[in-house]
Amino acid sequence: MPLEFITYSLINGPPEWARSNFMRMVYIVATAGFLVLLKKFCSGQTNTSERPMNGKVVMITGGTTGVGARVANDLAKRGAQIVLLTHVPPSDPFLAEYIQDLRDKYDNQLIYAEQVDLTSLHSIRKFATKWIDNAPPRRLDMIVLCAATLTPPGKERVITEDGIEETWMVNYLANFHLLAILSPALRAQPFDRDVRILVATCSSYIRSPSLKEPVDESTWSPTVAYARSKLALTTFGHAYQKHLDSYKRPDGFPVTTRVVFVDPGFCRTAGMRRWLTKGTLTGLVLYVLGYFVPWMLLKSPEQGAQSFYYAAMDGDILRGGGGKLIKECREVDFARPEVKDEEVAKKLWEESDALIEKMEKAASKRRAAKKKEEELLAVKREDKDKSDDTASLRSLKKSKSRDKSSKDKKRDKDKDEDRKKDRSKSEKSKSSSSSSWSSSRRKSKKTDS
Repeated sequence: MPLEFITYSLINGPPEWARSNFMRMVYIVATAGFLVLLKKFCSGQTNTSERPMNGKVVMITGGTTGVGARVANDLAKRGAQIVLLTHVPPSDPFLAEYIQDLRDKYDNQLIYAEQVDLTSLHSIRKFATKWIDNAPPRRLDMIVLCAATLTPPGKERVITEDGIEETWMVNYLANFHLLAILSPALRAQPFDRDVRILVATCSSYIRSPSLKEPVDESTWSPTVAYARSKLALTTFGHAYQKHLDSYKRPDGFPVTTRVVFVDPGFCRTAGMRRWLTKGTLTGLVLYVLGYFVPWMLLKSPEQGAQSFYYAAMDGDILRGGGGKLIKECREVDFARPEVKDEEVAKKLWEESDALIEKMEKAASKRRAAKKKEEELLAVKREDKDKSDDTASLRSLKKSKSRDKSSKDKKRDKDKDEDRKKDRSKSEKSKSSSSSSWSSSRRKSKKTDS
């Protein structure tokens, strides 16, 4: 059909309907071409690097949804051992089903989950200390930090149980706390092992206020909180790389752990949807009705994960040290020099350490008070149970004594009735004997007369 149309047009010229609608067809073709090019541009670059991942141990936060889930899927497909740090326990039915699906899909049984609540400093310390408390040190080839949260625009700030603002806690302080405790495990890896820490960042750090400026409730907003947490995470990542490089191994070899920052771009993840809809049902309805716009302009989670694949597998990325930023599968420069400011990083590190120490002490006191209260409640419960048992035993004894007394009374009554019956029988026998005697007397008197 197209060949016949082209042949006819070349011989006889375009048909009448084509000549009359020529401009309209030009607009349609131009619009379609523009949309195709726009979609291709917004989809980003595709990773072409490859590296064997069989047997490598990869720890992932945020690996059950969004970009983190795609990274977990890809690494599981390549045979890596995946350790998912999740908010819910491994016994959760949805998480258990998700892990089993990954195992069955990629025929990889080396996938499991550990419960780590990133809003709780105690939960992070509990997991990390258990991980490093092992001899010899456990193998660890890669840490992928994808977990993040945000407060929708117009919503109130959320405070965790430790008394820390949620965005700051999950996006920055949880990663700081986790990496600080895992530092001995990372430094103890063999010198010939390629260890990478992939840190998810975002271009929002560019418009963040300086970390030198304090943020309080009056200046807080969801946008500022998210941007500031990403700026703090990026600044800490550079300081952490220097912290690792300054360590002198006993064997004299350098530390081969490298921190790599990854910007996946704007993706259609749950967090982005929550931001666009402002966390409201009305916003969700509008998002669904106008889904073509985010579909056209935003990446899918798989497209956003391409830069993570590149950072995880490219062999040349580690040349020249760590602290590199990967965006669209290539190395780019940081837009703010503050992320490499040593004074800012030192102050941020000290303040974070002091905040964690303060909050953990307060949380420890709360746990001790709660435990004491539970013990008191348990003692009271035991005393109550004992008193209930004593009361039930007393009531049982009383009921038994009542039953015994009632039985004794019944027995006595039966005995009295038996006595009465015997007495009546004896009286009757006596009366009958006396009557028989009197009748015999009368008969004898008659006979005598």
